[in-house]
Order: sequence, then C-alpha cells, then structure tokens
Amino acid sequence: MASVKLENITRKFNSSAAIENISFEVPDGEFWVLVGPSGCGKSTILRTIAGLETATSGNLYIGDVLVNNIPARQRDVAMVFQNYALYPHMTVAQNLAFGLQMRKFDGKKIQKRVEKVARSLDIFHLLDRKPKQLSGGQQQRVALGRAIAREPQVFLLDEPLSNLDAQLRDDTRAELKELHHRVGITTIYVTHDQVEAMTLADQIVILNQGKIQQIGAPQSIYARPTNRMVATFLGSPPMNILPTTYQDGWLRVGEQFIACPPSFKDKLKLNDGQQLDLGIRPENIEIIEPQPVRESQEDEAKLVVDVKVVEPLGREILVRVAVPQTGVVMNIQAPANWRGNVGDRIYVKLDLNQLFIFNITTGETIYPL
Repeated sequence: MASVKLENITRKFNSSAAIENISFEVPDGEFWVLVGPSGCGKSTILRTIAGLETATSGNLYIGDVLVNNIPARQRDVAMVFQNYALYPHMTVAQNLAFGLQMRKFDGKKIQKRVEKVARSLDIFHLLDRKPKQLSGGQQQRVALGRAIAREPQVFLLDEPLSNLDAQLRDDTRAELKELHHRVGITTIYVTHDQVEAMTLADQIVILNQGKIQQIGAPQSIYARPTNRMVATFLGSPPMNILPTTYQDGWLRVGEQFIACPPSFKDKLKLNDGQQLDLGIRPENIEIIEPQPVRESQEDEAKLVVDVKVVEPLGREILVRVAVPQTGVVMNIQAPANWRGNVGDRIYVKLDLNQLFIFNITTGETIYPL
C-alpha cells in the first residue's frame, strides 16, 4: 500500500486542457472519491495515475516514487473498469489468476490467493463458470477480485457500479465499503453519482471543467459548500437556488420578501438593488397548510408557491413548486401524510438559519462565511 500525490497535474489534448493544476494527496489506506458532472476530468485523472495517460505537466508520486516516466505495468496499481473487462474464454478462477500468472507467481501461491479472494467476495462457488454465465453483480465481483488478488499498492475504480440495477448497485456499494475496511488498500474511485460519493468516501474531490472545486469529508462539504456548483451538485434533491435582490434588509424574490437573518446583516455589507443567489436545501423548507395569500411582510420566513409536481417516494413526498411570476422552481421534501395536489397555492416556510448566499457572478459562497 502507498499514498498517491498529485502536484499541479495538467493534461492537454492539443490546446484544450482536460484537467488543469490538479493537486491533492491520498494518504495510505484511505478511500477517496472523484466526483463531478460528465466531462469534468475525473476519468482523465484516474487514467493519468494508472499511466494510461501522460501528464502534460506536473508531478505524480505513488508512495515516495516519482512515476511520471514509469510505464503503467510497473506502477503496481490495479484498475477496475466500468465494463468489467473480463476475459470471456476464461473461467472465473482463470480471470482471478491472470494477473498473478503474468507476474510469474508460484502455482500453489496463485491457487491459495484465488481461493481466498473468491471466498471473501462470495464467488467461490462460481470459480468454474465463465463470464457469460454470471449476472452483472457477479461479474463485477470477479473484476474486483482480479484486482484484489494482485495485492497492488493502489486500487483505481472507474465507475464500476454504473452498469448495475439500482438494488444491486446499493448492495455492491455496501460490500465495496466493507471490503475496503477489511483489505485497507489505498483506493481512488471515480463516479458521477453523488450518493456513491457521499456513502463511500473518506474524502471527496469535486471537479468541474477540469478543475478542483472543493476537497473535504462528505458531511463537511454538504454543510459548507465553497460555491454554487458544489452546493447544487452534492445533495439529492439538490439545493434550491432563488435569484434575489437585496432591498433594505430584505431579500426580494419576485414580488415577495424574505427577511435577512440577523447574522447575515451583521457580517455582510450590501447595497440596495444588489443581486444575489439564495440557496436552501429541500429538507430546510416546511410546507404549511394552504391559506390565503398574504399581503404583508409580517411573516418574514414564508413564501407563496404553486404546486407543479407531486412525487410520492414512500417515506416522503418530493414536491416541485414554482414561485409565482419568477419562473423559479424549487424541490421540497414533504412528510408521507401530506395531501396536497397539483395546482394548489400554498405557503412554505424557510429555515432562516440554513440559508446560503452566493455571488451571482462568480458563484462563490458569501454566506455563511
């Protein structure tokens, strides 16, 4: 096992940078997840660590060794791909043993390690089958097992669960986390699924357009996103963003007003007419029973909204609402016993202690600081 350190790694294709000035260090034995929208550069980073891509500039270390000029086969990393990449003409046992055979391991040692890995992944009873006789989840376990059998310094996993159905993906994700605790090999995992990132990672690296947006523990990033992109990407449903205008101690949303929290007023100096993006997560909005539209500002935490979509999810109901005369749409999590209907005009109450404010131009978080 070893740490992985990237120092200002840039990878360009012609004049276009796929990743730019990427720097982070994964300590020995930790599980880090690279997450972001499609095309953000996460797979390019993984392939660069593996040696399948060459960095245009910057330094890459595995342990204390600079590996920029070391070929992929000599880096002692194991990569698991999205499409499993199993050899169809080989049995499960032969697939698990392949990497060890290429490295000229002793036959008895190979057999012992293959059996050990197969038992740990609950595929021992499948050793004589070929990939076409396996389910998607079983094929995924074989692909993981082939990587584990090598006992590399680093695991690199490129969206390994994306081809599985929802239930199997959840089960395999839990197994993968348990496996990492048991084996303890440094792991870097790429996904576009923020739920996978939140549940698996010791630390998350959020990327967008080839650049790092934020690095941190999952709950830390969720609670304190550094910018609007991170805030809206991490969370399901995502954070709601409401364009607002500051006006004499109030935040104007369309023709309605939300009071600025006292802490907000005290810490930031704003000018009347200044435009901001207000952010609030769905779980911090409460639906109130339908009642007449208010005409005053006496209730400073409420907005009037129109119900557009109702999606029952069992333990809760996801309600999509629109703020009149703005085109702004918000997601709200309602209790399972809520009985609203599409077309209703209702009040929603915002938790003023959970507001975020973003710079409308740069997207940076300006509150809370």
